[in-house]
Amino acid sequence: MTRFTKHLTDLKLRICEAAAAAGRSENDVSILAVSKRHGVDAVHEAVSAGLRAMGENYVQEALDKMPQCDPSIEWHFIGRIQSNKTRQIAGNFSWVQTVCADRVARRLSEQRPDGLPELNVCVQVCIDGDTTHGGVMPDDVAKLCRTIEDLPRLKLRGLMTIPGAEDDPGAQRLLFRALRELRDELLAAGHELDTLSMGMTNDLEAAVLEGSTMLRIGTALFGPRPV
Repeated sequence: MTRFTKHLTDLKLRICEAAAAAGRSENDVSILAVSKRHGVDAVHEAVSAGLRAMGENYVQEALDKMPQCDPSIEWHFIGRIQSNKTRQIAGNFSWVQTVCADRVARRLSEQRPDGLPELNVCVQVCIDGDTTHGGVMPDDVAKLCRTIEDLPRLKLRGLMTIPGAEDDPGAQRLLFRALRELRDELLAAGHELDTLSMGMTNDLEAAVLEGSTMLRIGTALFGPRPV
């Protein structure tokens, strides 16, 4: 067993235990391997272990890796979106999880090449009111969802959040619960959402307990990021 497969086994056990505590199946929770600042060899290890979804924060870093990696990988952009990078994002990623403005959604739609499948989109929500990590305020999410649904070449998939660091599991759960409840309100209003992207290495149990369908995991899989 390699170091990576040991990390993956330990991670799956954590997910399984949290899912069981929530009365859920671990199969309802997917793993997005956050490969930012880790080299191509790390991505190869992840693919060899059965992971196919990779998350990257920096456009150029991702573009440098992509030609060297398995073509079956599903690349997710999970960083801040700069207006001058939307064309590269639209043309090279399968998912964009950090859409938080109408103008960004429109640019991604306009710049998505016709020959590619629809670009999967999550609305990033500033669920804790701290704008440090970006995101749209909860009261504005429904409007942005409607914009995305009306745009060609985009497919609205769900909501994503990056709350500030919080060590208390109860406080973690409150934030994730707020996102789940917002998702439920949007579903009741007729929006089709199947993804709740919330939870990372340090708070994944709270996220799974509150309904996460996708965990963004870096450190627990790859170890600390290189400086």
